Amino acid sequence: MPVVQEESSADVQSRPDEIKSVFDLRLGKHVTLQGSARITPAGVISAGIAVAVMALALGYLASSGRRRRQ
Repeated sequence: MPVVQEESSADVQSRPDEIKSVFDLRLGKHVTLQGSARITPAGVISAGIAVAVMALALGYLASSGRRRRQ
């Protein structure tokens, strides 16, 4: 069984420009998931660029596949 290590708030370095989110997800009566995320504005921009590049690559592959069938 994997061991989950939790970081205490004193151990985590906080940046003034980071975005934090905490959520609780309940599935049925017995399953509850808790999560948190931290990201900086630079991380948001990097994720957006990565998604855009992947979308362009998939669009190119889809269009080249259609051209080969014709």
